Amino acid sequence: MSQNDDFNQSDEYESDEEWVSKSQRKREVEGLQELGAKLPGLNKEQLNKIPMGDALRSAVEEAQRLQPRSEASRRQAQYIGRLMRDEDPVAIQTALDQFEAGKQAHLQIFHKLERWRDRLILGDNSDLKAYLEEDSSADIQHLRQLLRNAQKEAKQGKPPVAARKLFKYLRERAEARL
Repeated sequence: MSQNDDFNQSDEYESDEEWVSKSQRKREVEGLQELGAKLPGLNKEQLNKIPMGDALRSAVEEAQRLQPRSEASRRQAQYIGRLMRDEDPVAIQTALDQFEAGKQAHLQIFHKLERWRDRLILGDNSDLKAYLEEDSSADIQHLRQLLRNAQKEAKQGKPPVAARKLFKYLRERAEARL
């Protein structure tokens, strides 16, 4: 029997599923570090919603206190990555995805309100009627006044102070509907 036969018959390497290459382990650790690097960018309310241990939580809070792009910050990020090995990365990623989805929804509403503002300022009475169909409880008099001021401002080439007020009113109305 040769040495190769002993190696091939070894129980230690029977299953390819058990064996993970060093490169694969390194990629997994780097993935955990990248996931952990997102945590210091969250606010306290968001951090409290993420399921993590006390050691990781205190490491993230310490990373928030450090200057970004410093050597200490880099070392802290590596430490967070090491602590991430003991955490459930799926639960943390799910929580981060939920935060991102909420941010995207907020951004979509913001863009929609900007489009309404522009349509109302540049448009005619039909655009105002279309908006009022969407938001029937809006104060028509106040809305018309804001529109007149914004249109007058636009014609005179002045800074968009009234357009900002119109946008603020539209945003308040959207928040009231939610």
